[in-house]
Amino acid sequence: MRRALFLAERGRGQTSPNPMVGALIVSPDGVIVGRGHHPRAGEPHAEIHALRDAGGRARGATLYCTLEPCCHTGRTGPCSVAVAQAGVRRVVAAVIDPNPRVAGGGVQYLRERGIDVTVGVLQHEATRLNDVFFTNVRRQRPYVTMKIAVSQDRGIAVARGVRAPLTSRAANRHAQRYRAEVDAIAIGSETLLIDDPVLTVREVYRHRPLTRVVFDSRLRTPATARLFTTLDAGPVIILTTADSVSRESAQAQALERAGARLLIAPEHDIASALATLYRDAGVCSILLEGGALLHAAAWNAGVVDRVRMYVTPDALGPARVRWEMPASFDLAALQDRRNESLGRDQLLEGYVHRVD
Repeated sequence: MRRALFLAERGRGQTSPNPMVGALIVSPDGVIVGRGHHPRAGEPHAEIHALRDAGGRARGATLYCTLEPCCHTGRTGPCSVAVAQAGVRRVVAAVIDPNPRVAGGGVQYLRERGIDVTVGVLQHEATRLNDVFFTNVRRQRPYVTMKIAVSQDRGIAVARGVRAPLTSRAANRHAQRYRAEVDAIAIGSETLLIDDPVLTVREVYRHRPLTRVVFDSRLRTPATARLFTTLDAGPVIILTTADSVSRESAQAQALERAGARLLIAPEHDIASALATLYRDAGVCSILLEGGALLHAAAWNAGVVDRVRMYVTPDALGPARVRWEMPASFDLAALQDRRNESLGRDQLLEGYVHRVD
């Protein structure tokens, strides 16, 4: 199963809105005869690739897969049917698929055809691997990673309105790699007005467009923002309110002419905005880059799933802009915490929600 999880990782950043899945077929005498992973949405699932790799050697063998084989027809056929037809004797699945169209149906289909099925091997690791997919299905919103770069004295800028890089090249490259994985990257309107960023992926290959999102309930985003010079990198979405669009109709039209897509959340809160992004724009994972007000709002709303904090050893001094969070924010309370050295900086990372 650990080998299957390793194979599943090959689809990282490419399978959305599908999960990452790996599969191995092992002969009765313990030899791996088939390997597969799900490369991207619309292509065959991991089990199908593994069955094709194994050919006739799949008969009487054991299939190890990181997610329950599906039992419905989407853009591809049901894997459980193919597994049964191939003559596989036993299936070991890490975790049940949370998708209501599967949700144990694949396991039931296999057992009804006399196939021995075991579920729960490395379940924690397999669920954590597909945190995005499980969050999408269970919470009907994108998976939210809150990213922060702070100084040793919890500063995010030398002074208000002053742009200055905080982190090292190694930390910056690490952050760019994660940008290459997610569906979207988001900032608040205050950050856009101060920094005027382009929010593109740099130095790392990304095979699909990156959606850039601005949370802007007051429609303060200027139509001249640099974001609109990079539309070839991916769409720009302005999340706003119906009142603002009505009140600032000329500004709304200017933004649309510049290339923005305006999305209106039914409620004036971040949870409603995220649900709208998931439902109407197909955003399954989102990286909240800032600023501090957006981070605090997301934390208070209970929609943050993972925290990534890059800490530089420098101190910015008394004039710094502080990164302030609600009292309920506690790095020590995060699940599966880990630290990593990135050049001169430290990455502190952890998950907000348990997976089992």
